[in-house]
Amino acid sequence: MLHSPVLVLNATYEPVNVCAARRAIVLILNGVALAEELSKGEVHSTSLVMQIPSVIRLLEYRRIPHQARALSRKNILIRDHHTCQFCGGILPAAELTLDHVIPRSQGGKSAWENLVACCYACNNRKGDRTPEQAGMKLLRQPRPFNLHTSRHLMRLMATTDSQWRKYLFF
Repeated sequence: MLHSPVLVLNATYEPVNVCAARRAIVLILNGVALAEELSKGEVHSTSLVMQIPSVIRLLEYRRIPHQARALSRKNILIRDHHTCQFCGGILPAAELTLDHVIPRSQGGKSAWENLVACCYACNNRKGDRTPEQAGMKLLRQPRPFNLHTSRHLMRLMATTDSQWRKYLFF
């Protein structure tokens, strides 16, 4: 329960992040945040029983700087919605790999703009070539994470927690 996701709102009710329930509880106990929505779970101490929050709001407005998301396999798969960017197949993470659009052997870098989710069959078919050289077409050009992508991910997570919906502008 302490690892469940909690939506973090700025003082203006603008969604800014998702954190673990443990972190949300610490923010509430330190007087930095207030629980706006509560989940069904509880945490117990020797002198306190506290419901685990689902949504918290910071009590003071915080300017949130542009946040770069770490380049990782997990984040590329999330960005691409676990969809092969060549054939369009939606697959579990274990059945997907990362493909360099411009192969490293041809000077391609490991960067947001050059990595896409790809199934093993398409990756083998493309081989050590660019999509054009292999006669293949990308469904979408790869892009780095941005504010729009982060908000979209929060909306996807809201499908499991309906209490988030009113804060995410559905």
